[in-house]
Order: sequence, then C-alpha cells, then structure tokens
Amino acid sequence: MVHTRSQTKKMLHASISRFNDDLFTEILLRLPAASILRFKSVSKHWRLLLSQKHFTQRFDKISKSPRGLIATDMYVPFDVENPSTPPLRCLDSYFDRPGVEILQSCNGLLLCVTWPIGCNGASKYYVFNPTTKQLALIPPVPRDRSAICFMSLAFHQTDCVRYKVICVLSVGPDVDSYQIQVYSSDTKEWKISMESFATKLFVNYWYFKIDDQQLHTLPLPLGLIPSDSEVVRKYLGESRGHLHLIAYNKFQGGMVRVNVYEMLSDHSGWFVKYQLQLDAITRYGPGYVLQVVDVVRGKEEEDTFVVLETLDKIITYNVHDRSFKQICRLTKYCSSSFYRYTETLSSF
Repeated sequence: MVHTRSQTKKMLHASISRFNDDLFTEILLRLPAASILRFKSVSKHWRLLLSQKHFTQRFDKISKSPRGLIATDMYVPFDVENPSTPPLRCLDSYFDRPGVEILQSCNGLLLCVTWPIGCNGASKYYVFNPTTKQLALIPPVPRDRSAICFMSLAFHQTDCVRYKVICVLSVGPDVDSYQIQVYSSDTKEWKISMESFATKLFVNYWYFKIDDQQLHTLPLPLGLIPSDSEVVRKYLGESRGHLHLIAYNKFQGGMVRVNVYEMLSDHSGWFVKYQLQLDAITRYGPGYVLQVVDVVRGKEEEDTFVVLETLDKIITYNVHDRSFKQICRLTKYCSSSFYRYTETLSSF
C-alpha cells in the first residue's frame, strides 16, 4: 500500500507525538506527586495524559518509599535535608466538621473519623487521599442495638482501584458476641461478612482475611505468653509486603533491647528480623521512648529504619548501623498520633 505525502506526514507526526508522550510519561513517573498535580494545569493535553488510569496505576505501582509522617495538624518528612512538600497543614479544613481524627493509614489513603458534637448525632467515617485531597464519606453501618468496636481500612494499588472498610460490631446481650461487616468502594454498600461469632476479642490475637471472609488466629512469636495482660504490643504494621511486630512480656522490662519480628509468608509464625539496641538513646539526648511509630523497610536492607517517638522528639533508628537521627522536635504537650504518609494518585 502506497501512502500519499500527506498521509505519510500525518503518520510521522502521530509517531513523534506518541514517542514524546511516552518519553514524557517515563520522566513524570519519577517525580513527586505534587509536581504531577501542578503539571495538570499546563495544558489540556497534559491534564488528559496525566489523568489517564494507565498513568496513575503505573505511578502507584512503582515502588516508592514513604515520604514521612502525617498527623491531624502536622507533617514530618523523613528526609530532613531534602524535605518534601507538606501534603496538608490541617485536616479540619477538608471536612464538614472539626475535630478530625486519623484512625489508620493504608498505602497512601487515610481512614478518618469526626465525633458528634454534644449528645446528638453520630460519628462520621471518611476515606481521604491527602495527596489529591479527594474525600469520600462512608455510609453509616447498618446496625441494631450494636456498637462499633473497631474500624479498619484495606487498600492496595491494583489494576482496578478499590478499597474496603472493615467494621467489627458488638451485638446482642453477650458482651463477647461480635459481627463483621465490610464496605466496598465498588458497590458503595455494607455487607455482613460474619453474622455472629463469640470470642474474647481483646484478649486473643486475630486477623481477618478478606479473600475468604474468615477470621483466623494470629500466632504470637515463640517465648511470648499468649495473654493480653502479659504481652506489651508496641507496634504491628506492614512495609514493602512484610508484616512486623514489636512485642515483649511485661516481666522483661522496658524497651531497651527488643526484637522486631517478621511474619512468615504462610502466616504460621514469626522470626526475629531485627534486634534494636535502644539503650543508646540515653546518650542521644534527654527523654525516653514512648512508642514505636513505624518500621520502614528500604529498597536496600541498609536503608531500613524504625521511627521512634520520645517525650520531646521524633527520631529514626537505622537497624543496621544503629545510628539515630532527629527528624522533628515536639512541643511539650504534643498529643498527636502519627501515621505513615505515602503518595498515591489513586482516585475513588
């Protein structure tokens, strides 16, 4: 087939345009989300290109390290030498009523709650993307003479963007009788997953597997007494596909030398991944460790660190060279809870 000069010119222009778009896309995929959001205002073509689901999914699938910690009124970047742009300054400005509280951070999305003012009204739950500022109100949980005991967010960047909210309710006259309902962003509805089950929910350790809609016992590491009254759990969280636990028996004393456990891939048990020597913190400065905020796995093992909150500061502890670095000085009466912030362009 012989093309005319005009047809050949159009085909060449289209090829160059596709090449430029592909090259442009590869460059932008390596930039912070804040830059990408600004570039959307350059032109209609750029906005269309950067809004395509193919681009946002590729951006979210690229292995990106967490940027820092986020609280209701504070942002703490991990890289204090090259701090990223704060995703927000105050959560209240994005919600319909004040007093927003973050309950959980999951792969870039936040599960938040606002409490009723006075004796009337009910709590409202939201899913919020601090990167794009997108907000979704979760419908009230259908319930009858029941109370919400626990609310959790499950989200992972997949080929089809979706999230789920898991709610554990106490039901019936039995104080140890519970029900699990799951909300899906696909259907916009709550669905009862487990009609009723009886257990001492806050004594035993459990995990809910969304795929098979079943509740499973979460084993404790060897050597820990399986009783909530005897085990001090300082941290439980995921990083780069690894589930970590920091816990010890009360009789072992405070957090001076503690283990960071990692769960086996088949969920059958734990092994000691890191050992923290936190006695060095007394030489770093005044104050004592209040809690472990996060365990952040790096692209390379030597980049893995634990985030610790002390009485007056937030510091990072490198698990390999055991070095400390202060990333934030806290006010004396700071009462904020901190959660991991990861950029995501996912929309819902």
